[in-house]
Amino acid sequence: PDLTGHEKFGLGNVKYNISRIHVTAVELPSASISLLPGSGIKLVIGNASLTLDMNWNIRTWMFKDSGRGTVHISKVFVTAIFSTPLDNTGPTSISLTSCRTTSGDVEIKLNGKS
Repeated sequence: PDLTGHEKFGLGNVKYNISRIHVTAVELPSASISLLPGSGIKLVIGNASLTLDMNWNIRTWMFKDSGRGTVHISKVFVTAIFSTPLDNTGPTSISLTSCRTTSGDVEIKLNGKS
């Protein structure tokens, strides 16, 4: 979905809109799944990266600008634990028990008219 909002900086508000967000690349160089006896599944993703393209525009009382942007997030690490109830009374279900995510670097490039 699009991101729209405003932030107060110094002498005024900055209104922004980020739209047409598209994931253009995902890299998962290290991923593993293991079973946790009696409780569920552990997913570990290491050193992943993600690239997004988007349109952006900002407006203040002094100026406005818009353009295209790229966001590259790297050194992403995720550990997630999923529980899987072992009863045979119905369809198998999976629920997220815990999740920890960290990211190392974020690079943002904005191309605009100004």
